[in-house]
Amino acid sequence: MVSYIVSLFAGVGLWTAIGVTLVAGLMRGFAGFGSAMLMAPIFAILFGSADMVVTVVAIELVVSLQLFPQVRQHADWKVLTPMSIAACAAMPLGVWLLASVDKNTIVTAVSAVIVAFVVLMWTGWKYTGRRSTAATVAVGAVSGAMMATTSVGGPPVLLYLLSGNDPPQVNRANIVTYYFLTQFLLIVIVLATGVAGVDALIRAVVLFPVMVLGAWVGGRAFHGLASERLYRNVALTILFATGLFGLLRSWLF
Repeated sequence: MVSYIVSLFAGVGLWTAIGVTLVAGLMRGFAGFGSAMLMAPIFAILFGSADMVVTVVAIELVVSLQLFPQVRQHADWKVLTPMSIAACAAMPLGVWLLASVDKNTIVTAVSAVIVAFVVLMWTGWKYTGRRSTAATVAVGAVSGAMMATTSVGGPPVLLYLLSGNDPPQVNRANIVTYYFLTQFLLIVIVLATGVAGVDALIRAVVLFPVMVLGAWVGGRAFHGLASERLYRNVALTILFATGLFGLLRSWLF
């Protein structure tokens, strides 16, 4: 069993994956976001783009399952329902792209999304348009396609949801609930189409305890020691470096 698990991570890839997952957990613990964006480009390089999507989304799904009962009463279902339906409807297009596009292109795309997201967060840009049903559906569709192709579907949803005047508990509930409603279907679609195999799920099972440990340590060690702004900037700096690494690797190799 041990040799089989090691073989899933191609030897040295096991320790790289554990290290990346641990840092992703720390980020989730002290900043509350960014774990999928950190794991995606590195896992795509290690395991391939299709397996990366299943592994990352499965890890995030278990976290969503844990958090959803705590936040569901604060969720804005009028926004989340059309957004989630649109995301799920767009996932087959994303899976088709996942199966059709080579790994380096996926790494470049996800890295570019991460860098763009970090720059927008640093500049303080916010969506200023009206939260119409059409805009909500469009954001959901873009996010669903991105999630299926790169596992990183959060940036358009985060930027859209955080642009309003909702209190923090509603924003948190909306983000957690959106992932809860969409991630399971994505895993089913990717596995059912044969784009990725069960090995990707086994990797997620192996790595999830590392994510939990990192999140626990992050929450215990960092909260109360400095400002929330510092936590966010540290997380954004790590994400920016990860995205830049993915871009440079794609361009240079």
